[in-house]
Amino acid sequence: MNHILYDSHIHLTDIAYDNILSQIFITLRGMRIKACSVTVNISTSLKAIRLFEEYSVQNIIYNFIGIHPQFADEDISKFEEIIKSNLHFINGIGEIGLDPTYYNQEKNNKISQGQVFNKMLSIAETYDMPVSIHSRKSLDEILNVLSTYNLKRVCLHWFDGTPQQLEKSLDMDLYISYGPSLVFSKRKQGLLKLTNQRRVLIETDGPVSFQSCFKNVITLPTSALMSIIRSIAYVLCLCPMTVIDTLEKNSISFFD
Repeated sequence: MNHILYDSHIHLTDIAYDNILSQIFITLRGMRIKACSVTVNISTSLKAIRLFEEYSVQNIIYNFIGIHPQFADEDISKFEEIIKSNLHFINGIGEIGLDPTYYNQEKNNKISQGQVFNKMLSIAETYDMPVSIHSRKSLDEILNVLSTYNLKRVCLHWFDGTPQQLEKSLDMDLYISYGPSLVFSKRKQGLLKLTNQRRVLIETDGPVSFQSCFKNVITLPTSALMSIIRSIAYVLCLCPMTVIDTLEKNSISFFD
């Protein structure tokens, strides 16, 4: 049986990929990989819609669009219009969330981030879309907010919470995503051991690079996913093919 691998979170609209997108798409097809492209603001969302229509990659790319907490000062109503006008090209909402790291003294603050986040969740609920969430330094608040929505498919991208927060997230039936840091991070490996295997997804978060693995190269699903899978297999004492089978089932449940 030929399995399909899934990268649950990658920024394909980042300028780092501009000159190699066509090669990436060819390689994804050849290697039987599907990737979830997430956006961070209005401009990258419009870029995603244009690019994925131009390249006709709906069979290998899940197109998630969203407003990242870094861009909480953007026009929410304009974003909502983009959603309504392009529903046939949009598969989910992300990357969205809360993060006090981006607070400033102008329009990005706790209130504005909360307003944008709630609007993104409301859109996802309205159209029954999966969601990819950024939760750095804000996981407790995010879990509280999520409890007020009827969302069936939510992934905590690049999970970095405590074991207690992980337990609560799993009790809420959220998906937990792990990336390349699983290769070298003992803390991430410890969290993985506590995670219900049926809720695990994997990601690259490309084009982010890592000093501790992959030699600081631009992260690609074609080069990083198997390393993550082998790390999961090693940490959980499982056969890599068992891990691949589980991840494929989880990904289908989340995306499809």
